[in-house]
Amino acid sequence: MSAPPPRDDEMDDSPELLDADEALEEIDDVEGDVAMDSDDGEEPEEIQMVNDSVAYFDAHKDSVFTIAQHPTLPSLIATGGSDGDGDDAPGMGYVFDTSGVSGRPVLPSQLCDRPQLRYAKEHRTHPLFALEGHTDSINAVAFTLPRGEFLVSAGLDGRLRAYQLAIDGHNKAKLNFVGEAQEVPEINWVAPCPYAATPNTIALGGSDGSVWVYTIDASDKSNPLQIVQTYFMHTAACTAGAWSPDGLLLATVSEDSSLCVWDVWGEAAAKGLTNDNGQTVVSLNGEDQRFEVEGGLYSVAIDPKSTLVAVGGAGGAIKIVGLPRLNNETAPQAQPQSSRQSKAKAKGGDAGSAQSGMILASLHTQGDGIETLSFSPTQSLLAAGSVDGSIAVYDTAKSFAVRRHLREAHEEFSVVKVDFVKGDGWILTSCGMDGVVRRWDLRITGQNTSGLVKEWRGHRGDGEGGGVLGFVQGTGDRIVTAGDDGIVLVFEA
Repeated sequence: MSAPPPRDDEMDDSPELLDADEALEEIDDVEGDVAMDSDDGEEPEEIQMVNDSVAYFDAHKDSVFTIAQHPTLPSLIATGGSDGDGDDAPGMGYVFDTSGVSGRPVLPSQLCDRPQLRYAKEHRTHPLFALEGHTDSINAVAFTLPRGEFLVSAGLDGRLRAYQLAIDGHNKAKLNFVGEAQEVPEINWVAPCPYAATPNTIALGGSDGSVWVYTIDASDKSNPLQIVQTYFMHTAACTAGAWSPDGLLLATVSEDSSLCVWDVWGEAAAKGLTNDNGQTVVSLNGEDQRFEVEGGLYSVAIDPKSTLVAVGGAGGAIKIVGLPRLNNETAPQAQPQSSRQSKAKAKGGDAGSAQSGMILASLHTQGDGIETLSFSPTQSLLAAGSVDGSIAVYDTAKSFAVRRHLREAHEEFSVVKVDFVKGDGWILTSCGMDGVVRRWDLRITGQNTSGLVKEWRGHRGDGEGGGVLGFVQGTGDRIVTAGDDGIVLVFEA
């Protein structure tokens, strides 16, 4: 048993005194100790909080990885992310409507006074829905083309889930779950097909390197997600994919440094323009030293005329490859091929045009990985965003000469996305891990100007955990962002 506490009359209230020797002892100053009332003459750091948004959405509990915009109702936005910090946190997505945002400017500090796009799960008629059913993060969402009849969500759980969208007589959106498919360990990306003859078709790339094309048909209750094509030529994760603007070709790239351009609908095969495998019009990989990109490929884009494909990868490498002309109005008449031509075609050469399958340029302006590529819809421009924080702009009509190199477009933080404004092919929008969205006018030239015309702040920024992971901008009047800080912001442009 422990000793009982002393009684009050046993307590010694006299102060404890130091010995004389102890009182005279000097204590050496500990290195780094600073007097409490000393600030070393430095002014306290002032943190400026800036928020240029006109509305926000904060239902996500963690990073917002992906964002999509309805093709005909641009105010309708879908997002996807994770629901929590745990490794086993389920994926969560939302659909909301920004049409009620007034766009009136507010003071930068008045975040709480901004219109919030609230989530009410119990009211299914409210223009806001939860995309559930994933057991891991949702990292891709997309509306189908051309009319946005369906929304698909894809996750790191390998699930592809489809919802049918309907607009009632009161202009309210409704979503109904259609079905799901799960064929790969993880889905890395989803891209809707713009081919008018095959509406409601999407492609996806898997972590196992496979590529899948689905058409969604809600009338077939037993099989609403119908497999159109499957491809298995990549030997490592399929990191990105892009349809040609005419929807006839699908270009995909991989961590194994390979590029495949797939003849999804057989248009090239009908003209005798596919490789010997019967599936691709272009198939290149690192075995061709001219095409080799050590570290893999991570971005891809096709020009508006469907004549060029650009791929970007590790170390700042960009390769430009020619594509065949499949349009009946411009495609040359097929000619008998010699054995030499047949061999060239197998490597992607002589596929309907003189430059098809040829490596037209190898560009290396930037010093780190190419995260994003975008062709101008009206001008001969290609923009590339890099992990080194820079944006390079090339003139595709002048042998891909560098038109502009914005070395500190997003300072030292990665550029996540670049995208030209549809209504003006000279205007480029970018976002980065610095948490800032910027807009550039590439017509503005001069030694002392970058062409920056506008920037929007509001995300936390400062690298991982606060950057902008994507945005949508419709025709350029309004920008909606997906933040690594779990916030969606609406900016008026």
